[in-house]
Amino acid sequence: MTYDDLTKSAPVVFVEFYATWCGHCRAMQPVIDDIRTLLQGEVQLYQLDIDENSNVAGEQRIEGTPTFILYKNGDEVWRWSGEIDGNTLLAKIQHFA
Repeated sequence: MTYDDLTKSAPVVFVEFYATWCGHCRAMQPVIDDIRTLLQGEVQLYQLDIDENSNVAGEQRIEGTPTFILYKNGDEVWRWSGEIDGNTLLAKIQHFA
């Protein structure tokens, strides 16, 4: 599956670019796990390790981790880099879902 296919795999797709060595990414993992559970069936969620997906990370201009990108019908509608409050993140995703 290409990244383009991934972003079009559902009406709303949420992608997190992360790194296993990133402390901010580890801090956000429980939030991402909660969002995955809360929005199961509404939003397709993918987590891409920048070290394992360096070409895609480069193509998507990922400059820091974690970086969250939200797609609606294959189009990028929102992007955020760094830690973010879980309720704020959930509200942003639900706004487009």
